[in-house]
Amino acid sequence: MTDLDRNVDLVLRSTRVVTPDGTRPASVAVTGGTITAVLPHERGYGSELSPGARLEDVGDDVVLPGLVDTHVHVNDPGRAEWEGFWTATRAAASGGITTLIDMPLNSLPPTTTTAHLRIKREVAAPKAHIDVGFWGGALPDNVADLKSLHDAGVFGFKAFLSPSGVEEFPELDAAQLATSLAEIAGFGGLLIVHAEDPRELAAAPQRAGAKYADFLASRPRDAENAAIEGLIAAARRLDARVHVLHLSSADALPLIAAARREGVRLTVESCPHFLTLTAEEVPDGATEFKCCPPIREAANRDALWQGLADGTIDCVVSDHSPSTTDLKTSDFATAWGGISSLQLGLPAVWTEARRRGHSLDDVARWMSTAPAALAGLDTKGAIEAGRDADFAVLAPDESFTVDPAALQHRNRVTAYAGRTLYGVVRSTWLRGRRIVADGVIAEPSGRLLERTDRP
Repeated sequence: MTDLDRNVDLVLRSTRVVTPDGTRPASVAVTGGTITAVLPHERGYGSELSPGARLEDVGDDVVLPGLVDTHVHVNDPGRAEWEGFWTATRAAASGGITTLIDMPLNSLPPTTTTAHLRIKREVAAPKAHIDVGFWGGALPDNVADLKSLHDAGVFGFKAFLSPSGVEEFPELDAAQLATSLAEIAGFGGLLIVHAEDPRELAAAPQRAGAKYADFLASRPRDAENAAIEGLIAAARRLDARVHVLHLSSADALPLIAAARREGVRLTVESCPHFLTLTAEEVPDGATEFKCCPPIREAANRDALWQGLADGTIDCVVSDHSPSTTDLKTSDFATAWGGISSLQLGLPAVWTEARRRGHSLDDVARWMSTAPAALAGLDTKGAIEAGRDADFAVLAPDESFTVDPAALQHRNRVTAYAGRTLYGVVRSTWLRGRRIVADGVIAEPSGRLLERTDRP
């Protein structure tokens, strides 16, 4: 027995373990919450185990790296009736997510100063069932606060180019964007952007009512395309890191691909709802489907999948943006815009991915490895030695019908109600500890994360 074997306290074994080198039978050795080796499947039997080690054999269920969701609106404190760290992290854990990064808006106060960050951390710490990090916010009046937030460990800065929907988090105009981005680029930070051009939105027809077609026309693709074009120009000029949030318009993909070939430091995400839902299937008055930018047509969805397949889109994250039920009125113009999907993102994406011939290796790359890389979380996102022992154990061929009553979200409004999805999360593991097993959720054991390169 090697020294490594004597120190191992857990061996998690499956005939299908998703590693950076592909899916294969393996035994994953864990010591003190860290993966110490990915061994042949046969290792770990009987006398090969140290006396204190335990063997967990999940048979043919697939062991994925724990998912990393870098786009979550938890809303706590201040709007905890919309969601909160207790319910959000329970929902995430139930869906195979082991790390999330909280967006700076919709909480009161927003995460726009170090004092506000301290408040957010104090609220989150006792409630986090999974590991939690924080984005800061870039507002017209907080340029002087950005460096101190960066030094305090936020993972980057969120900005809007059009109204955010909450008055305490105003958008940046072109001049303010340039000023904030120059400041962030100066200390090597990351700006993540809700990219819709306000001039294009103002020029679009705005009609109140229950018709989804009217809402879709009010948020045209040109709004995204123009905003992304401007962001690319700014990133190129300043050699800045910029990330496009929740890409909905597939028309922007050639622009993004060309910019990256030129060396512009641009990354892009999309979301489960843009990849699995279509405008054609949204019933009038069904504002559980409302989000900004909007769910678009089936042909657009197909093009987004192509962008994901060819690497133009880097990652898939939830943009979990919940609200209380009363804010989801039947009027698309006034209803809150946001889709709750923390618990359902993995099966939703896997259901569509398998139909299109993609593998769970692809899903792990899009929903774990790439988001971890975006945020610089070098101990997350893969099953390999030296990473945290974070796992999602999935039965990929089992299906279930989405029942809102079974969700852990505080408000169980969902665009996926009644849909049949493939992929049942059997268990979720955080640093070698099983935190969800067959629907039973352990007490909070998550940690609050900071950027690893902070001073």
